[in-house]
Amino acid sequence: MAINREIWTIRKVLEWTRGYLAEKGIDNARLEAEWLLSASLAMDRVGLYVNFDQPLNQDELAAFRGRVARRARREPLQYILGSQEFCGLDFEVTPAVLIPRHDTEVLVTEALRLASDAKTVLDIGVGSGCIAVALAKALPAATVSGIDASAAALAVARRNAARHGVDIALSEGSLFAPLAGQRFDLIVSNPPYIPSADLATLQPEVREFEPVTALDGGPDGLEFYRLIVAEAPAHLAVGGWLLVEVGIDQAGPVTALFAAHGFGDCFTAKDPNGIERVVGGRAPERRPQ
Repeated sequence: MAINREIWTIRKVLEWTRGYLAEKGIDNARLEAEWLLSASLAMDRVGLYVNFDQPLNQDELAAFRGRVARRARREPLQYILGSQEFCGLDFEVTPAVLIPRHDTEVLVTEALRLASDAKTVLDIGVGSGCIAVALAKALPAATVSGIDASAAALAVARRNAARHGVDIALSEGSLFAPLAGQRFDLIVSNPPYIPSADLATLQPEVREFEPVTALDGGPDGLEFYRLIVAEAPAHLAVGGWLLVEVGIDQAGPVTALFAAHGFGDCFTAKDPNGIERVVGGRAPERRPQ
């Protein structure tokens, strides 16, 4: 947007930005323009429409131009705005964490359906903390823990836990390493599951901005499932549940992993788009030593 003394009203700014973002390949360009302008003016979208003819001052234009430039470079809107809604809760997001997806909400829904009486819960790869916080809010009597290999991600998760008034025990480390000897009634995880070769085909917003360590699932996308499913029995209480999110066409092989490691009552659950998005199973019975 050229810097000049032309009067830029809310209406004119939105019309210009819609066209500009559309040229850059942004879907829902008008809606995104409204979100970006709402953030710049500290005004909700209804306020924009009520004040269509209000002119922007130079400071407001400068703040808005900066946000539009970032979005035009395909930086995710959620990182620009600094937040994303998940399970009806607002979460801080930064480039240190994967942006929560609504598809993942089915993991929370299934966990609550199967383990509403869980007293101890573990989230592996806690990221922003969206899953752990949602479960902690829904299960106030439970002790919820989370693990992540990224210290930066854990810092975001801590802030999100504080934002929503829940206490989550967060540990830095790989998979179960920080929790030797501990057992849980419910273990959940949304691990990296994109096959390494497919990373280059992802949208620029994902490929260039989201943390690759939260995306790369190894050569076939199943690397972390093999590790989690193999180690989980040693960390599950009797009758405890393990639930994981999976990618497209991964439910079958992940279910086979569950069965191979003795899990019972295995099931899959679909997301709102009809994709099998969750695989779960009950801890295998312990054999006498």
